[in-house]
Amino acid sequence: MRKIRILAIGGLKEKFFADAQKEYLKRMSRFADITVTELKEAPLPADPSQKEIEVALEKEAGDILARLRPGEKVVALAVEGGQMTSPEFSAVPDDSAGRPVTFIIGSSYGLSPRVKAAADLRLSLSELTFPHQLARVMLLEQIYRAFKIRRGETYHK
Repeated sequence: MRKIRILAIGGLKEKFFADAQKEYLKRMSRFADITVTELKEAPLPADPSQKEIEVALEKEAGDILARLRPGEKVVALAVEGGQMTSPEFSAVPDDSAGRPVTFIIGSSYGLSPRVKAAADLRLSLSELTFPHQLARVMLLEQIYRAFKIRRGETYHK
């Protein structure tokens, strides 16, 4: 069974996002052993300076990088990453080499350059801006869709 991890900075505060995550994790349980690990967001003041943001991202990077495992495929969600269609994306979580796949979702300020450099793939979900919590649900939905596509199973469009 495929092993997929999502490392996410911060938690899901809204019940409807947590419920959506729970539903997609349940749906995917027949395709993969998938886990979501929420990592602590570095504290920042209400109106942080660029330097304060960089320091926070580096602190978060240490926690993220310490959790990466040798041999896994690492996908960082990043605004400057490439975009894919759902059929193109379907190859990512169902890695043909059989490697475990880890998706990394940074804070609302993104990911440090060190984390992006450690990734095998930088992925942008859209050119549009979405609430941070919604991005996690969107990623889960696309992973679920990817498994349905790879197996030739029907799924709504």
